[in-house]
Amino acid sequence: MVSLSAALLFTLILGKGGLGDPALSQQQTNGLSVWGTLQAPVLPPFLTNNPLPSGFPWGSLTAGGSNPNDPPNTGVVRSYDFTLKRGIIAPDGYQKNGILVNGQFPGPMIEANWGDTIQVTLHNQIAGPEEGTSLHWHGLLQKETPWFDGVPAVQQCPIAPGASFTYTFKADVYGTSWYHSHYSAQYADGAFGPMIIYGPSNAAYDVDLGPVIITDWYHLGYFAVLDILFAPLNQSGNPAPNSDNNLINGKMNFNCSTVAPGDTTPCNNNAGISKFKFISGKTYKLRLINAGAEALERFSIDGHNMTIIANDFVQVQPYTTNVVTLGVGQRTDVLVTANQEHSNSAFWMRSNISTICSSDNQPNALAAIYYDNADTTVDPTSTAWDVPDPGTCENDDLALTVPFYPITPTMQPATTRTLEITFEFNATGSFLYLVNNQTFRADYNSPVLLLANQGNLTYPAEWSVMNFGSNSSIRVVVNNPSLASHPMHLHGHTMSILHQGPGNWDGVSITNPNNPQRRDVQQVAVGGHIVWQIDADNPGVWPFHCHIAWHVSGGLYVNILERPADIEKDVPVPLIMGQTCRDWAAYSHSNLVDQIDSGL
Repeated sequence: MVSLSAALLFTLILGKGGLGDPALSQQQTNGLSVWGTLQAPVLPPFLTNNPLPSGFPWGSLTAGGSNPNDPPNTGVVRSYDFTLKRGIIAPDGYQKNGILVNGQFPGPMIEANWGDTIQVTLHNQIAGPEEGTSLHWHGLLQKETPWFDGVPAVQQCPIAPGASFTYTFKADVYGTSWYHSHYSAQYADGAFGPMIIYGPSNAAYDVDLGPVIITDWYHLGYFAVLDILFAPLNQSGNPAPNSDNNLINGKMNFNCSTVAPGDTTPCNNNAGISKFKFISGKTYKLRLINAGAEALERFSIDGHNMTIIANDFVQVQPYTTNVVTLGVGQRTDVLVTANQEHSNSAFWMRSNISTICSSDNQPNALAAIYYDNADTTVDPTSTAWDVPDPGTCENDDLALTVPFYPITPTMQPATTRTLEITFEFNATGSFLYLVNNQTFRADYNSPVLLLANQGNLTYPAEWSVMNFGSNSSIRVVVNNPSLASHPMHLHGHTMSILHQGPGNWDGVSITNPNNPQRRDVQQVAVGGHIVWQIDADNPGVWPFHCHIAWHVSGGLYVNILERPADIEKDVPVPLIMGQTCRDWAAYSHSNLVDQIDSGL
């Protein structure tokens, strides 16, 4: 591997223009979005255009004394209107036809207080070519609203081109998350945005700086990447295609001299990077979100320690670090104090893709942090922390991540299942992932949840449905003898992570059994395992899958069928579910739906 000098690497990444004179406008790089600019909003402690009993939207509930999975009912409805359509953007200077929410990349922010109802009307205006779509609200439990989790072929049919769909659900947990398309790998082209649910705080800070969205970035459209992914190896196939860049809040520079010979796509070296403002002495809350397609990210800020206060939607006992590790789909809230002695200081914010765990061409993302009196047109000159990548492809030690509100899972679960992740090349030479020797493929016209509501519990093997019956608690052991690490995400629940480590679980060891780490995405290392557990308190069909877009496209996915008898007795299915399926059936009957991958 060729080693580049720091100065040369800096020039290749930032281009020759520096920070003061980006060659492209914000609209050219990011559409109508303000993320990454000094005009981006800071966030309030909570929304105030609503009742405030005891001074807070959630009344007297607290972070340490109230179960975060038991939300209040505020009676407040937060309404949003989203349109998905294609649009030309150049987040790093290389022009691309993305799929955007309301013309913005990243998409607009959803805000609500804990216990509010969120209502989002989504209009599918994707054309050239047309595609179905849906939106998933990552990490929300969807208790009593399993229909609105947003996964086509599982809880709903895709929203047909030209059609609209209204999701209605409660903000039933609080913290930092995001929403994204769950149709094929659509979100890799930009169909995502931050989602902030305000709730009780477990630590003091002065300013909520808002979302810091980290994404690997592919210059090819997602469908072209899937073509490479599924092509046989002897036909230029690649099961792990490289990303082209790494972005912070949708921005980064790119060295256009590295594009492939013959590529005439408009490209500019100096698109500009994201900027943030600090005031000396203030403590800032940063909401880190890995909304990428594949990359394991390592986030840091030169010269500043970070205090971790939440992982995913779960607040934790605060602990200090220099580097935060984020798998795809994971979020971490950190506190950073602007404690450098000079008010004209400037520092680099960094997010580096782990080159050991991920596939990339340009792994290093930079953003600039300016203190009160710093010149925002001048490049920072700070030095990165010397914290080598451990190469384990894991999250922090479970012993460090202790939930702020304790929940003790039963040590005698009603049922335990083991899932083994493997891979194969199928008869046509395509690389696929398998779980317990079965790869997943969706049927967009037959959502599993709607069939279960009708009492139909018999499904094709390729739908990968695991029926857990009426069991009151579920433990799952995930073994990973495959060739890659995987950020494993469970819908409908926050998992208690009982153990992680190399090899297979010994069947005994549990980390912090009285109050284990809880989160909705957990890394499982190559050759390693994780053990998770839930109480079966949410009847539904809940996806459990790798959140690497290309891996779930390759079939690394199972459906958790929870309490099917109660699904059958559930409240009447909203009429919009049936109409959406009729609209999709009419569209797919007269148009070829090119389902190149698993469908999700």
